[in-house]
Amino acid sequence: MKTYDVKFWSIQVRKDKRKPYSVRWVVDGRTFTNTFAKNGLADSFRAELMAAARKGEAFDTETGLPESMHREDQDITWFQHAIDYVAAKWKKASANSRRSIVESMTAVTPALTRNLRGVPDDKTLREALRWAFIQTRREEEQPDEVQAALRWLHRASLPLHALTERKVAAKALDACATQLDGREASPEYYRRRRRVFYNSLRYAVLEERLRANPLDDKALKSDWKQPDVDDAVDPRAVGNPRQIAEALTMCSYIGRRQGPRFAAFFGCMYYALMRPAEVSRLRRADCHLPESGWGKLILEASKPEVGKDYTDSGELHDDRALKGRSKKTVRAVPIPPELVALLREHIARFGVAEDGRVFRSESGRPVPKSTYARLWKKIRPFALAPEELVTPLMGRPYDLRHAGVTWRLSTGVPAAQVAQWAGHSVEVLQRIYHRCMAGYDEVWIERMDRARGDG
Repeated sequence: MKTYDVKFWSIQVRKDKRKPYSVRWVVDGRTFTNTFAKNGLADSFRAELMAAARKGEAFDTETGLPESMHREDQDITWFQHAIDYVAAKWKKASANSRRSIVESMTAVTPALTRNLRGVPDDKTLREALRWAFIQTRREEEQPDEVQAALRWLHRASLPLHALTERKVAAKALDACATQLDGREASPEYYRRRRRVFYNSLRYAVLEERLRANPLDDKALKSDWKQPDVDDAVDPRAVGNPRQIAEALTMCSYIGRRQGPRFAAFFGCMYYALMRPAEVSRLRRADCHLPESGWGKLILEASKPEVGKDYTDSGELHDDRALKGRSKKTVRAVPIPPELVALLREHIARFGVAEDGRVFRSESGRPVPKSTYARLWKKIRPFALAPEELVTPLMGRPYDLRHAGVTWRLSTGVPAAQVAQWAGHSVEVLQRIYHRCMAGYDEVWIERMDRARGDG
């Protein structure tokens, strides 16, 4: 049934809601409501309703929409759907998950647009997409070029149902598999983007915007089989105990203040098998440091660096449980006298933060990844021979953790025990480190000979 009896309300704001901006209008005495994550989107929708009424269009009493918009509502664009999906997931997602969702949606969305006039350059387009998706950014602070790019995106975005066409879905998957510079993305990166994209289409099915997930199409799945992820550690990157000890010694001599602040930081990654986020969260109360002999670290949380846009606090780092563990899980790691000495010296020289954190910048904040990564690049030439510098050997700080795990496995510590100390399952540990252990045949032969009585 159609009617011309239409009234409009002002936009209402409910800050406690996931989509706080509410458009309300009355059609033949019946009230309709549509909510939006952004004020600009709500204002645009209300303006379209009012423009249709001024043109004399009749409104449907069942849907509340004029004819010109009824068709559009049934055929929502991919861009609008992506905005809705991010807003729906944001509140309950971790900071890392938020970043992954935004990065994936930013990669896919440009591939799902028409070639209309006024297309922004790639850099502006990506920046506009971040403004559209990141919920912590304020709409009124958008630069003019971002606003123009967002208007273009709303016009140029393909309808969501276009993804039911195999070639369109394949184009989106191509975008998942491509880096910003046009090179092929790593299999792990592709799988992470594809997972987010798949879930966004699953959300479309739940919201009854699509009848089925296009990525479940058998023909498409055969054409776009997920690549195997080889996340095994490159054994060429793993340093031996002598090389690691030399690097930690050199660290103490890089600069008057910077290097000495990080000797124990890097030492935790090697001797305690810690991830950088776990080192950043280590507190004095978690450290059992006797005057002699082995000590112990009790790890209960991590502080990953994810970016200010993605944390609820607006800080660069987020407070999280240990990776893959519940908040109540702790991990006890025995540490050798070398690390006990490094930590005791560090605490005596630099103290701890107000909240007890052992490692911090001079301003008291958690240390940014860029800081210790730059320092490691300075250390490497002092710790390695010239011919070693052109190899992957100890190329990244994270290789210290790999070296620590490899050393323990090579000494004969059971894989189950090393996995527990490293915060892995045994299956993951063996998948990641199987190549590193392939070169220890002589060690195992010697031990088998001793067991046979030949040693």
